[in-house]
Amino acid sequence: MDPVGIGGDPLEELKSFLRFPSISTQPEHAPDLASCAEWLWEKLTAIGLTAAIHSTPGSPVVLASSPHDPAKRTVLIYGHYDVQPPEPLAGWTTPPFEPRIENGRIHARGAADNKGQILAHILGVSETLREKGALPVNIIFLIEGEEEIGSPNLEAFLREHREELACDLVAISDTAMGPGNKAALTYALRGIAAMELLVRGPARDLHSGLFGGAVANPATVVARLVASLHDTDGRVLIPGFYDAVRPLEPWERAAAADLEKAAGGDDAIKELAGVIELSGEKGFTTIERIGARPTAEVNGIGGGYQGEGTKTVLPKEAFAKLTFRLVADQNPAVILAAAEEYLRAQTPPGILLEITTGHSGAAYQSDPNSTDGLAARKALKEAFGTEPLLLRDGGSIPILATLKEILGVDSYLLGLANPDCRIHSPNENMLIENFLGGIRMNKILLEELGKAS
Repeated sequence: MDPVGIGGDPLEELKSFLRFPSISTQPEHAPDLASCAEWLWEKLTAIGLTAAIHSTPGSPVVLASSPHDPAKRTVLIYGHYDVQPPEPLAGWTTPPFEPRIENGRIHARGAADNKGQILAHILGVSETLREKGALPVNIIFLIEGEEEIGSPNLEAFLREHREELACDLVAISDTAMGPGNKAALTYALRGIAAMELLVRGPARDLHSGLFGGAVANPATVVARLVASLHDTDGRVLIPGFYDAVRPLEPWERAAAADLEKAAGGDDAIKELAGVIELSGEKGFTTIERIGARPTAEVNGIGGGYQGEGTKTVLPKEAFAKLTFRLVADQNPAVILAAAEEYLRAQTPPGILLEITTGHSGAAYQSDPNSTDGLAARKALKEAFGTEPLLLRDGGSIPILATLKEILGVDSYLLGLANPDCRIHSPNENMLIENFLGGIRMNKILLEELGKAS
């Protein structure tokens, strides 16, 4: 195991962290996850925090804290040490767990998601302690090893350790910088609700000549069900779908306009997506549709003969996989129930519709104009030299809503990953300037949060 301590070369410490193949999706890497947790425990202990490794039914959770001063505010910093599988290995220029520095970037699996980002926070605390001897706030580190598989054991852990984790706010760096690698504070993420449809018709595939026109075709039915989700203006037609959606504030529309300008406008988004035209709900800009509006998406659809050439069958069944991306105040369970009721009402006689609900998670939104939001923005600005963009991310981090429910505090997402970091893909990387900037940002953030009340 690589030695860890205080005052060392930050990049060498990051390299040591990145060498662990801490892949939570693959059971054979359980020993590597345990070793990585041990490395974190050593690091956090060496910088002067009280640290412990907690077993769970899956990967261990690492907790560390500074001595508690009741006169100071408490900041919980969340991150994860598990990483995605590196496959396809042929796509990597060098082995994924042998860190490589080239052209101002460090390349390795986990460089941006999330080892580089959480280590920047750890080293920021370390430097503050070394320079000042004390922290301006109480610190708790909560670093888990199952984020990449949906954090199945974290909610129970949070409930069991609720008192130990009591804090005033949560700081997370597990998101990206803005377009052009500009500083950004993500203040909202969409939630998610998943559903699968199985449309059953005849007991077996039928000859389309003998039965076509006399028996409902499941493939046609599933296509019609999917098509019934939207009107021609891109709005979702499920009754009540928009009832809980908050209208966009003027400042949010201004922030979205700033982000769209920084991103290069619709032309840049079309190029990124590889399309010749954009589409979606009318009345909103592309950036607003991506981050601030709920959607109904078809993730997969199929049925009947899939081989080469023609086979004249009327298939016995067809399927569709759906996900609904939700915004603040939309309840995933309510949306799934409304969707099921609506889809069943569209199903014709003679067809059996089986619906299976999948994973779900609530949307999350904090206030970037709150006292703590302004402190986070100031830390980003001073560390990176630009006024931070305010982002509503279209993706989902369900654990944020869980943190809010159990701990009763807001989370602030201060992204450090470069937009082209290739997370979950071969040649994942992190700009060294972002990593070092993250260390500076942490030091400023703790100072500013210590002043906030």
